[in-house]
Amino acid sequence: MEMKGEKVKGYRKINFLMGCVGTILTMQLNKASKNAIKAQGKTLRQILNYAKDSEYGKEHNFADLLSIKDDKELFAAYRKAVQVNDYEDLRPYINKHLNGGENILFPGKPKMYATTSGTTKEPKWIPITNEYFKNVYGKINKLWLWTLIKQSKYTFAGGVVSIVGKAIEGEAPDGTIVGSVSGVSYTQCPAFIKKAYTAPNEVFEISDYKARNYCIFLLGLIRNTSLIVTANPSTVAGMQDNIIANYDQYVHDIETGTLNKDLDMPDYCRKAIEAMLVPNPKRAQELRDIKAKYGTPLPKHYWPDMQVLNTWRSGNTKIYLDKITGTFPEQCKTPEFGYFASECRVGLVMNGKNDTTLFPHMHYFEFIREEDMEMENPEFLTIDQLEKGKRYCLYVTTWAGLYRYNMNDLVEVTGFQGTIPTIQFIQKVNGIITLTGEKLHERQFIAAVHEAEKKLNTPCRFFIGFADEQYSGYRFYYEFENDNISQEEADKFNKLVDEELKDINIEYAAKRNSFRLQDPVAYRLERDAFEKFKARCVAEGARDGQFKLMLLLNDEKRHVKFKDLVKA
Repeated sequence: MEMKGEKVKGYRKINFLMGCVGTILTMQLNKASKNAIKAQGKTLRQILNYAKDSEYGKEHNFADLLSIKDDKELFAAYRKAVQVNDYEDLRPYINKHLNGGENILFPGKPKMYATTSGTTKEPKWIPITNEYFKNVYGKINKLWLWTLIKQSKYTFAGGVVSIVGKAIEGEAPDGTIVGSVSGVSYTQCPAFIKKAYTAPNEVFEISDYKARNYCIFLLGLIRNTSLIVTANPSTVAGMQDNIIANYDQYVHDIETGTLNKDLDMPDYCRKAIEAMLVPNPKRAQELRDIKAKYGTPLPKHYWPDMQVLNTWRSGNTKIYLDKITGTFPEQCKTPEFGYFASECRVGLVMNGKNDTTLFPHMHYFEFIREEDMEMENPEFLTIDQLEKGKRYCLYVTTWAGLYRYNMNDLVEVTGFQGTIPTIQFIQKVNGIITLTGEKLHERQFIAAVHEAEKKLNTPCRFFIGFADEQYSGYRFYYEFENDNISQEEADKFNKLVDEELKDINIEYAAKRNSFRLQDPVAYRLERDAFEKFKARCVAEGARDGQFKLMLLLNDEKRHVKFKDLVKA
């Protein structure tokens, strides 16, 4: 479909250059797919050789492991030499790096640290080495851009709204930068790609959540935007609400080439954004006409040439995807963003579906069957031992000092690309809550709420559940579409959710029927409760572009943030 609006000059150059690189990287993946276990052996040897002279490598005899010629023998010896690690096991080594130590988990010092929440009060400081950033992130990002171009040749023909984290959030004690990998990638992308981005780097350095979003969407509205990239669909839903709420102010700023004076941001950020603004009365009139015609402007109205929306579509994101369904133009493709975390981007969506193809030529993977996760000594499987339709807990070894690292993620094998498994993220393993042995899954709670919605014809805008150990039960919070739902009606809805959970989970039923679990308690949430909660978290330092929220938690810190969002 030919684009109607103004095209970015040079998009054909982008397509050509990314096509050349993408073709080479695809050939490398295809080669690995012919014998994934051979690729795994080569990858593990490369990582061990890279780190053999580090403190960790010497402690765990990496040099001796390298003398083993047979791949299967190497994998077995590696399992014996290196224990399974979670972050707390590696924290002492990482702390040495943080304080200036070199050659601890890997040669030299890290390029940067990415931060994410941990199981303790202390955050995780995830080291990113130069080798990992260049040889893994760099290559994966180029191949990812090529997959987007294959969705539509006009993907980069308009502006690109990419919502990323702050590139530099601070410094480690030794001066190494701490920030977002997506933010650093944004700042270091090739110049011919950067021309398509609608926002300058400075936008993502604005601390005020509302001001940052206002600027991102203002700059996107000016352009004939063709691509949106953001990991979380909740950001897209929030974007639409933001544009509707501030529409007239956006039109004024676009017409006059000014930036709302009430926005809270550093002067250098304001100057960088204002430098990109020029009066555009033609675009302003287009936006006025859209509002006059449709009443509620949507992306399909103000971005009719949108080609691709790249965001998460798996896990518990359906609640947010439902909010934006039908709001983008018909030709807009919505490929899955793929499974990744701060610790590791394990691969890419390569098959045009929602499945992430693992990259055995970039990481070393191990797996435990879902049913074996509670075992004291579970069997660890290699990539060639996985079965379609089965679920596994994933462990990774990377070029950034994570050795046999427990991702705490449950994934399902959906098929194979050659001999490489394709996977979908199911849930965090710690999305399984056990107060009295019930092992209640997040997905079970989601299913129960959806069933109650159908049976009572009472849809929810948002819902979340928290385990309360002192109460020995669950507290469920609902934001209903009908804001006039009474507490009595909410209790009826909640009772049906409880009954559905009993049907879904026999252990939950046993614990409820034996009164070891108390009745779940229902609370009605204020309007836009999720948005208010998210805004608080972002204000406290969370990255809104990668903001993830499980819908069933045993987390009192987050629970507290919802208690004052309850309707009186």
